[in-house]
Amino acid sequence: MSSQNPLRRKLVIVGDGACGKTSLLCSFALGEFPKEYQPTIFENYVAEIRLDGKPVQLALWDTAGQEEYERLRPMSYSKSHVILIAFAIDTPDSLENVTVKWIEEVRSICGPTIPVILVGCKSDLRPPTGAHAPAGSFVTTADAQRVANSIGARAYKECSALKIEGVDDVFEAATRASMLMREGVPAHVPSGHERRGSRARNVEGTKSGCCVIC
Repeated sequence: MSSQNPLRRKLVIVGDGACGKTSLLCSFALGEFPKEYQPTIFENYVAEIRLDGKPVQLALWDTAGQEEYERLRPMSYSKSHVILIAFAIDTPDSLENVTVKWIEEVRSICGPTIPVILVGCKSDLRPPTGAHAPAGSFVTTADAQRVANSIGARAYKECSALKIEGVDDVFEAATRASMLMREGVPAHVPSGHERRGSRARNVEGTKSGCCVIC
Protein backbone atom coordinates (compact mmCIF):
# COMPACT_ATOMS: atom_id res chain seq x y z
CA MET A 1 0.00 0.00 0.00
CA SER A 2 1.50 3.35 -1.00
CA SER A 3 1.51 6.52 1.06
CA GLN A 4 -0.82 8.04 -1.55
CA ASN A 5 -3.44 5.39 -0.90
CA PRO A 6 -3.78 4.87 2.86
CA LEU A 7 -6.36 2.62 4.41
CA ARG A 8 -9.15 4.75 5.86
CA ARG A 9 -10.69 4.02 9.24
CA LYS A 10 -13.39 5.89 11.16
CA LEU A 11 -13.03 6.25 14.92
CA VAL A 12 -15.73 7.71 17.18
CA ILE A 13 -15.12 8.75 20.78
CA VAL A 14 -17.96 8.92 23.31
CA GLY A 15 -18.21 9.46 27.04
CA ASP A 16 -19.47 11.89 29.66
CA GLY A 17 -19.18 15.61 29.04
CA ALA A 18 -15.85 17.15 30.11
CA CYS A 19 -14.19 13.75 30.58
CA GLY A 20 -11.33 14.63 28.23
CA LYS A 21 -12.49 13.43 24.81
CA THR A 22 -11.74 16.59 22.85
CA SER A 23 -8.40 17.16 24.56
CA LEU A 24 -7.34 13.63 23.67
CA LEU A 25 -8.20 14.07 19.99
CA CYS A 26 -6.52 17.49 19.82
CA SER A 27 -3.34 16.20 21.44
CA PHE A 28 -3.16 13.35 18.94
CA ALA A 29 -4.29 14.99 15.71
CA LEU A 30 -3.02 18.54 16.23
CA GLY A 31 -0.22 18.03 18.73
CA GLU A 32 -1.60 20.61 21.13
CA PHE A 33 -3.73 20.76 24.27
CA PRO A 34 -6.85 22.98 24.06
CA LYS A 35 -6.38 26.27 25.89
CA GLU A 36 -9.94 26.41 27.17
CA TYR A 37 -12.89 24.07 27.56
CA GLN A 38 -15.74 24.43 25.09
CA PRO A 39 -18.48 21.78 25.04
CA THR A 40 -18.43 19.83 21.79
CA ILE A 41 -21.42 19.28 19.55
CA PHE A 42 -19.59 17.60 16.68
CA GLU A 43 -15.92 17.93 15.71
CA ASN A 44 -13.99 16.01 13.07
CA TYR A 45 -10.23 15.56 12.89
CA VAL A 46 -7.97 13.70 10.48
CA ALA A 47 -4.64 12.10 11.37
CA GLU A 48 -2.42 9.72 9.44
CA ILE A 49 -0.35 7.12 11.24
CA ARG A 50 1.88 4.29 10.14
CA LEU A 51 1.09 0.85 11.48
CA ASP A 52 3.59 -1.91 10.72
CA GLY A 53 4.95 0.28 7.94
CA LYS A 54 1.58 0.88 6.30
CA PRO A 55 -0.22 4.26 6.25
CA VAL A 56 -3.63 4.46 7.87
CA GLN A 57 -5.76 7.58 7.71
CA LEU A 58 -7.95 8.01 10.78
CA ALA A 59 -11.13 10.05 10.64
CA LEU A 60 -11.64 11.04 14.28
CA TRP A 61 -15.17 11.94 15.32
CA ASP A 62 -15.69 13.82 18.56
CA THR A 63 -19.13 13.79 20.16
CA ALA A 64 -21.07 15.62 22.85
CA GLY A 65 -21.63 13.73 26.08
CA GLN A 66 -24.29 16.06 27.46
CA GLU A 67 -27.87 14.83 27.64
CA GLU A 68 -29.21 17.68 25.49
CA TYR A 69 -27.35 16.26 22.48
CA GLU A 70 -28.43 12.64 22.85
CA ARG A 71 -30.78 12.92 19.88
CA LEU A 72 -27.96 14.10 17.61
CA ARG A 73 -25.16 11.80 18.74
CA PRO A 74 -26.37 8.58 17.00
CA MET A 75 -25.66 10.19 13.62
CA SER A 76 -21.94 10.11 14.44
CA TYR A 77 -21.82 6.31 14.71
CA SER A 78 -22.60 5.59 11.05
CA LYS A 79 -19.96 3.42 9.31
CA SER A 80 -17.63 3.44 12.31
CA HIS A 81 -14.78 0.92 12.50
CA VAL A 82 -13.90 1.32 16.18
CA ILE A 83 -15.31 3.13 19.22
CA LEU A 84 -13.42 4.76 22.08
CA ILE A 85 -15.40 5.00 25.31
CA ALA A 86 -13.71 7.59 27.51
CA PHE A 87 -13.98 8.45 31.19
CA ALA A 88 -12.09 10.77 33.52
CA ILE A 89 -9.81 9.13 36.06
CA ASP A 90 -10.62 11.87 38.59
CA THR A 91 -14.40 11.33 38.18
CA PRO A 92 -15.47 7.82 39.22
CA ASP A 93 -19.06 8.50 38.14
CA SER A 94 -17.87 8.78 34.55
CA LEU A 95 -16.56 5.21 34.74
CA GLU A 96 -19.86 4.01 36.18
CA ASN A 97 -21.64 5.60 33.24
CA VAL A 98 -19.54 3.47 30.89
CA THR A 99 -21.47 0.42 32.06
CA VAL A 100 -24.92 1.95 32.62
CA LYS A 101 -25.04 4.21 29.57
CA TRP A 102 -22.25 4.26 27.01
CA ILE A 103 -21.70 0.60 26.24
CA GLU A 104 -25.46 0.13 25.94
CA GLU A 105 -25.70 2.99 23.46
CA VAL A 106 -22.74 1.73 21.42
CA ARG A 107 -23.99 -1.85 21.23
CA SER A 108 -27.58 -0.83 20.44
CA ILE A 109 -26.53 1.41 17.54
CA CYS A 110 -23.34 -0.23 16.23
CA GLY A 111 -24.07 -3.87 17.04
CA PRO A 112 -22.31 -6.43 19.23
CA THR A 113 -19.14 -6.89 17.19
CA ILE A 114 -17.76 -3.39 16.76
CA PRO A 115 -14.39 -3.07 18.55
CA VAL A 116 -14.39 -0.95 21.70
CA ILE A 117 -11.40 0.57 23.49
CA LEU A 118 -11.90 1.86 27.04
CA VAL A 119 -9.84 4.99 27.71
CA GLY A 120 -9.03 6.55 31.07
CA CYS A 121 -8.32 10.24 30.48
CA LYS A 122 -6.55 12.74 32.77
CA SER A 123 -4.11 10.21 34.19
CA ASP A 124 -1.89 13.10 35.30
CA LEU A 125 -4.48 13.99 37.96
CA ARG A 126 -4.19 10.67 39.78
CA PRO A 127 -1.95 11.02 42.87
CA PRO A 128 1.34 9.13 42.69
CA THR A 129 1.61 5.77 44.42
CA GLY A 130 1.84 6.26 48.17
CA ALA A 131 0.31 9.74 48.17
CA HIS A 132 -2.76 10.31 50.31
CA ALA A 133 -6.07 10.75 48.49
CA PRO A 134 -9.66 10.45 49.75
CA ALA A 135 -11.02 6.95 49.20
CA GLY A 136 -13.01 6.66 46.00
CA SER A 137 -11.94 10.02 44.60
CA PHE A 138 -9.92 8.51 41.74
CA VAL A 139 -10.41 5.48 39.51
CA THR A 140 -7.74 2.82 39.98
CA THR A 141 -6.23 1.01 37.03
CA ALA A 142 -7.50 -2.28 38.42
CA ASP A 143 -11.09 -1.02 38.67
CA ALA A 144 -10.99 0.34 35.13
CA GLN A 145 -9.55 -2.92 33.81
CA ARG A 146 -12.40 -4.83 35.45
CA VAL A 147 -14.90 -2.60 33.67
CA ALA A 148 -13.05 -3.08 30.38
CA ASN A 149 -13.28 -6.84 30.81
CA SER A 150 -16.97 -6.68 31.73
CA ILE A 151 -17.94 -4.71 28.62
CA GLY A 152 -15.82 -6.81 26.28
CA ALA A 153 -13.41 -3.99 25.41
CA ARG A 154 -10.53 -4.85 23.11
CA ALA A 155 -8.15 -2.98 25.44
CA TYR A 156 -7.94 -0.53 28.31
CA LYS A 157 -5.57 2.43 27.97
CA GLU A 158 -4.76 5.37 30.23
CA CYS A 159 -3.48 8.69 28.97
CA SER A 160 -2.79 12.33 29.75
CA ALA A 161 -3.66 14.68 26.91
CA LEU A 162 -2.08 17.55 28.84
CA LYS A 163 1.30 15.83 29.07
CA ILE A 164 0.77 13.86 25.85
CA GLU A 165 1.50 10.62 27.69
CA GLY A 166 -0.04 7.38 26.49
CA VAL A 167 -1.86 9.17 23.67
CA ASP A 168 -0.20 7.30 20.81
CA ASP A 169 -0.84 4.00 22.60
CA VAL A 170 -4.58 4.75 22.62
CA PHE A 171 -4.74 5.25 18.88
CA GLU A 172 -2.43 2.38 18.07
CA ALA A 173 -4.73 0.06 20.00
CA ALA A 174 -7.78 1.54 18.28
CA THR A 175 -6.25 1.20 14.82
CA ARG A 176 -5.22 -2.39 15.45
CA ALA A 177 -8.72 -3.21 16.68
CA SER A 178 -10.26 -1.74 13.55
CA MET A 179 -7.86 -3.74 11.36
CA LEU A 180 -8.71 -6.98 13.15
CA MET A 181 -12.39 -6.32 12.60
CA ARG A 182 -11.72 -5.67 8.93
CA GLU A 183 -10.03 -9.05 8.63
CA GLY A 184 -12.98 -10.82 10.22
CA VAL A 185 -11.49 -11.45 13.66
CA PRO A 186 -13.96 -11.05 16.57
CA ALA A 187 -13.74 -7.72 18.35
CA HIS A 188 -12.84 -9.11 21.79
CA VAL A 189 -9.50 -10.90 21.48
CA PRO A 190 -7.03 -11.33 24.37
CA SER A 191 -4.24 -8.83 23.74
CA GLY A 192 -1.12 -10.48 25.10
CA HIS A 193 1.01 -10.29 21.96
CA GLU A 194 0.38 -6.89 20.40
CA ARG A 195 3.00 -5.47 18.04
CA ARG A 196 3.85 -1.80 18.30
CA GLY A 197 3.11 0.75 15.61
CA SER A 198 4.17 4.35 15.23
CA ARG A 199 2.67 7.68 14.26
CA ALA A 200 4.63 9.93 11.94
CA ARG A 201 5.00 13.34 13.58
CA ASN A 202 3.33 16.21 11.74
CA VAL A 203 2.27 13.98 8.85
CA GLU A 204 -1.21 15.44 8.87
CA GLY A 205 -3.29 17.25 11.42
CA THR A 206 -6.40 18.91 10.08
CA LYS A 207 -9.63 19.81 11.79
CA SER A 208 -13.13 20.48 10.59
CA GLY A 209 -16.20 21.10 12.65
CA CYS A 210 -19.92 21.30 12.10
CA CYS A 211 -22.86 22.31 14.21
CA VAL A 212 -26.21 20.65 13.67
CA ILE A 213 -29.31 22.43 14.90
CA CYS A 214 -32.67 20.70 14.95
